[in-house]
Amino acid sequence: MSGRKNPNEPISNLEIGTVIEVDGTHIVAELDPQITELSLVYGGSIYPIGQFGSIITIHFGARLIFGYVGRLRMKSEYEREKGLNPESSGTARIIEADLFGEGEWTFDDKGWKLDFERGVTTFPLPQQKVYLTPRSELGFIYGEGAGPTILLGEHVGSGGTPCYAEMNDLLGKHTAILGSTGSGKSGTVAAILHSILDRGKDAQHSKWHPHIVVLDPHNEYGTAFPERVRLCTDENTLDLPYWLLDMEETVSLIIGKTEEAATSQTNIVMNALLKARREGAKILGIDENSITVDSPIPYFIGDPYELDELGNKKGARDGARDNEHGLVGAVNSLRPDGADKKKHEGYTKVIRKVESLCRDSRKRFMMKEWDGKNDPLTRIVKQFICDSDHIRIVDLSGVPNEVAGAASSAIARILFSVKLWQTREERERNPVLLVCEEAHRYVPNRGDAQYEAAQDAIRRIAKEGRKYGIGLMLVSQRPSEVESTVLSQCNSWIVLRITNDADRSQVQGILPDSLAGLTKVLSSLRRREAIFVGQAAVLPSRILIRDLVKDGKPLPRSQDIDFDKGWQSDPITDQHLSDVGKRWRSQSREG
Repeated sequence: MSGRKNPNEPISNLEIGTVIEVDGTHIVAELDPQITELSLVYGGSIYPIGQFGSIITIHFGARLIFGYVGRLRMKSEYEREKGLNPESSGTARIIEADLFGEGEWTFDDKGWKLDFERGVTTFPLPQQKVYLTPRSELGFIYGEGAGPTILLGEHVGSGGTPCYAEMNDLLGKHTAILGSTGSGKSGTVAAILHSILDRGKDAQHSKWHPHIVVLDPHNEYGTAFPERVRLCTDENTLDLPYWLLDMEETVSLIIGKTEEAATSQTNIVMNALLKARREGAKILGIDENSITVDSPIPYFIGDPYELDELGNKKGARDGARDNEHGLVGAVNSLRPDGADKKKHEGYTKVIRKVESLCRDSRKRFMMKEWDGKNDPLTRIVKQFICDSDHIRIVDLSGVPNEVAGAASSAIARILFSVKLWQTREERERNPVLLVCEEAHRYVPNRGDAQYEAAQDAIRRIAKEGRKYGIGLMLVSQRPSEVESTVLSQCNSWIVLRITNDADRSQVQGILPDSLAGLTKVLSSLRRREAIFVGQAAVLPSRILIRDLVKDGKPLPRSQDIDFDKGWQSDPITDQHLSDVGKRWRSQSREG
């Protein structure tokens, strides 16, 4: 308490001004004209004046009223805004703040303690003095949250006061992490995930089995979590078979939304898909009349090669009309009679697209034919949900862009479907967190056909996931390009430096009105510095995300290349270019 016998007494050395206007929870105070520097020194600590996110105190009897600084400006500007003729001196300044809580010091056998609570019932009056908040009080104000918490970092300007996030609100009610390239976004995600993994040890839990799935489009997070399970196409560890796709995803894969006569082709795919799934259900001993076109039943692709415009191979229909094999055979069985090629055109286009998908080596992870013997559903789901590994990173960097939407949609839908069909008790035992890095790629606000299925899947998690035990963490460098319906479902935000005007406007639109001043400081935040607001925050805070290097934790792999270091290396050789050419031609980083 820096020598104070009664902490309820105001500290004259921290007095900075006087209240001149009270408008609900918004107050305006004029700075003392004797203050020439925008900082004070007290108890060996430097206290900044007027910094966005700093906390001021107003004494009202034994009660302390706390406000969150949102603005510092010249008084003449304020008077002109009010329609008044400026009467103040040219150097007069005012602070604007929003009241957020109250407290009172109490004394017991353990000493002095500040009983802080959110909300304001006692409002200050004009002419009351305004003080900077001593750091001895900040620890009580920021607190550690009411429930289970994880460490994010420390509050800026608080002398190292830790910043905690309430874990259930952060994960269960969805969170958005937003920031421009180079602001420390990936490091923030890694810091949060490390804190989640460490909570079991920190809280001394006898068991700790978090389930985290990261959609990683740039292969960044593998280095940050050496013990993780990595699922990727390059190593053939990611298995997302075509039969796992639902009707919408299958149509997106085979037809897309730009084809003419897409409706008729959609009907062809739908009818053929149902027939192929029923064939697979019969093989597995599942009642074929109980399944739908979306049921995850394995089916055969069939043979799409060397078929002419009428579905014939070498002049003869490939298979008997009533017993066609796989999806291709089901499409053929639906063809009209006669040799009018125009009437067969839609069927032929579907089969040609299936053929091109099967020939594309980049899509082998998705188009590998079912063996027709075993039911692989459990094995596929186990890739993403398993008790033996806490974090699973899905490296989507090798997935072709035209199927990236369908792949990410299938993963999100697998997670949601598992939670949907679990019992309440089962959901409570193993909630899942889905981290969607580069969210603007998978849930853009544009109507891109290849992302429509992904938008629907992630939108559903955003709207309904909290009821079923699946949390969503959206990460994006371009919040203005993220589908607004999904972004608005987030109840907590960690906003790092944002330099683009459109992105700052988007952030301003989703934050509470009392924090509108936030957007003015976003472009000047340091690396790893962020504004933390929402239900998971004990109170809105300007924070510095924990430094993983100091904590001995590995960082994500940065995508930035060091030109100075790189140009000190040996020149590129012919052998190197030959090796790159092999990988380029085979479309594989391992080649």
